[in-house]
Amino acid sequence: MSVTIRAADVGDVPVLLKLVKELAEYERLPHTVVATEASLAASLFGERPEAEALIAEAESGPVGLAVFFANYSTFLGRSGIYLEDLYVRPEVRGQGIGKRLLAEVAKRAVARGCQRLEWAVLDWNEPSIQFYQSLGAKPLDEWTTFRMTAEAIAKLAEA
Repeated sequence: MSVTIRAADVGDVPVLLKLVKELAEYERLPHTVVATEASLAASLFGERPEAEALIAEAESGPVGLAVFFANYSTFLGRSGIYLEDLYVRPEVRGQGIGKRLLAEVAKRAVARGCQRLEWAVLDWNEPSIQFYQSLGAKPLDEWTTFRMTAEAIAKLAEA
């Protein structure tokens, strides 16, 4: 299968949202998706883009995506990249598309002088964990991820 990896553009927003919803279904989290085409367009392609997206495209159309953004390490004094989403449609998995998407993110990290490429994976997602480990990624078992919802953020902001 011939697949091209390219930077997404504003015309891809409907496809990006569809792929994000498919990913949420796979991760058993469809109820958490509140993104809209408008919110994705604004955050990815607006005046001050907050993240970037890549699309994997086959002859049949889009088959995967990677969404990522810059992060920063004070310990290193350098930026890194956080991979928010990596998704390949089930019917084309196992053909190297995920690796090609992740390799393109890595190329961008190298070009930008990044010292880290990080992401999170659900602990039950053994196929993805094995895939990431096969690429040389290591789990950070000593770290616990915390998250605040919009409601908790607003409450803290009032303190």
